[in-house]
Amino acid sequence: MLKRISVSHLRQGMYIHEFCGSWMGRAFWRPKFLLDDSDDLRRILVSGADEVWIDISKGIDVAGTSTGEPPEQVAAETDAHLRCVETNPAKRSSATLEDEVKRASKFCYQSKDAVLAMFSEVRMGQAIDIEYVGKLVEEIADSVTRNPDALISLARLKSSDEYTYMHSIAVCALMIALARQLRLSEELVREAGVAGLLHDIGKLKIPDAILNKPGKLTEAEFSAIRHHPSEGAKLLKGSEKISELVLDVCLHHHEKVDGSGYPDNLKGDEISLFAKMGAVCDVYDAITSSRPYKDAWSPAEAVRKMAEWSKGHFDQNVFHAFVKSVGIYPTGSLVRLQSGRLGVVTDQHPTSLLMPKVKVFFHADSKTQTPHRIIDLSTLEGHEKIIGREAPEDWNFYKLDELWSGLQSRDGSYFF
Repeated sequence: MLKRISVSHLRQGMYIHEFCGSWMGRAFWRPKFLLDDSDDLRRILVSGADEVWIDISKGIDVAGTSTGEPPEQVAAETDAHLRCVETNPAKRSSATLEDEVKRASKFCYQSKDAVLAMFSEVRMGQAIDIEYVGKLVEEIADSVTRNPDALISLARLKSSDEYTYMHSIAVCALMIALARQLRLSEELVREAGVAGLLHDIGKLKIPDAILNKPGKLTEAEFSAIRHHPSEGAKLLKGSEKISELVLDVCLHHHEKVDGSGYPDNLKGDEISLFAKMGAVCDVYDAITSSRPYKDAWSPAEAVRKMAEWSKGHFDQNVFHAFVKSVGIYPTGSLVRLQSGRLGVVTDQHPTSLLMPKVKVFFHADSKTQTPHRIIDLSTLEGHEKIIGREAPEDWNFYKLDELWSGLQSRDGSYFF
């Protein structure tokens, strides 16, 4: 049985089912665990979280609290909220997803090495070549122009050992798509891309043993990670032609609108538009990527959870624009249709967030595979629709990305 309680009522021996509210950071990526460590309890108490769900069938209870709305009802309310976002999505896709995936997969392979080489030079004390950065951003922007879903979706399939570099490329693409959704000038779109590419450069100052640690971080290790925005700003200040806009995103992409972020505890309008954009894009790619210490969340689940956190963490206007740019059910999401069929989203509709193209392949009721078939929900309005998202792990589906991308994985790392 689940019970929603204030964090002030947490005690060792309780089983945490889910955190309520804003993203907790990597110290609490585990969605479900027995709270049996006093250090974990202390971190939760100072984390800024207000409430958690506990499972009293797996841990101790606390007297005098009500169960509240179950997570499923909260999720349904969040879905209703997301549907209200559907207003005037930006024009999308001048190339088919299939065609752009082929181009983007080659670019990901090449750009990973390019970003690795650039970051290695910075690590050794050399200044950033801003002209080279500009060329990379141009290529990413061109791919996003042809089809925003391809590169953004491919970049999240990175393996753990290439996370830092591919994360930079993914956030660059997301920033470009978001900037265009916000109707910014092409000059500012490019600046947003540069900011995305360089936002996490401060992690070059953090030992890989900390960044890729599979277990729980110590206080000192967690503090070191929280210093990466400041370290990044120091690196960028030493490079010519880095704009104040790019510097600001690097320094403030972990700020939250409620003032609980870092490094400067900025709140509301104290945070620039571009830093607010960086916050959304950084979190989305982080939670949809696999890391040594946590599994990736599905794209649709990531959007839903971010919507639940958005009041305190993200600027609402920026987050709504982000949802329009990636979709309520982003490419790669597993969804259930009204007919009972399960499918993976393969492409977004140019004007409707609720009617993407879906490749169906399984029937939930009979639990049998069906012939693969792409259906355009916009042509079936009134007859077929998405009624909810599904968790791939609940169905033991582990190759969904091959369904929408048409590319086969190689040792778990796909084509990069």
